[in-house]
Amino acid sequence: MTYRCLLQMVLLLCLSTTALCRSYSLLRFQQRRSTVVCQKLLQQLPATPQHCLEARMDFQVPEEMKQAQQFRKEDAVLVMYEMLQHIFNILTRDFSSTGWSDAIIEHLLEELYGQMNRLEPIQKEIMQKQNSTMGDTTDLHLQKYYFNLGQYLKSKEHNRCAWAVVQMQLLRIFSFLKSLTGYLRD
Repeated sequence: MTYRCLLQMVLLLCLSTTALCRSYSLLRFQQRRSTVVCQKLLQQLPATPQHCLEARMDFQVPEEMKQAQQFRKEDAVLVMYEMLQHIFNILTRDFSSTGWSDAIIEHLLEELYGQMNRLEPIQKEIMQKQNSTMGDTTDLHLQKYYFNLGQYLKSKEHNRCAWAVVQMQLLRIFSFLKSLTGYLRD
């Protein structure tokens, strides 16, 4: 897969979004649109083979992902940023056994990077001001969840079924991310 195009897109996004803003409404719109694009891209990848259904596993989804009612907009930004980083890292692993399209994965990575790039200035500001009610436990739960996903892929040697299971988890995650964008209000 060529990352040259990705690098050019990244540079363009860096330059265009630094002025982006403190407007949470605009951010909400952009993040929701991009999250929907990511979901559609994931759905374009080959479907789960029937025999892979037995490879499912309980990844211990963090409670924070099951009920997002406790989030303030600052917390939502931090959680979204953290989750997007982990998703990006997962999708840069070896998926060659899946038959997935490099072009779709590259587009997905570009969307993820764009989302992180839009969130990063606000995330840094929140971290500097320590303006978050999100405790370290939420962060630890997310890290454990994504660690489990990575370990699952590794234990299954990144085979097609393991990626199909992770793909289903990512679809769930994007649904949660879409609901989190609702907290981004001015």
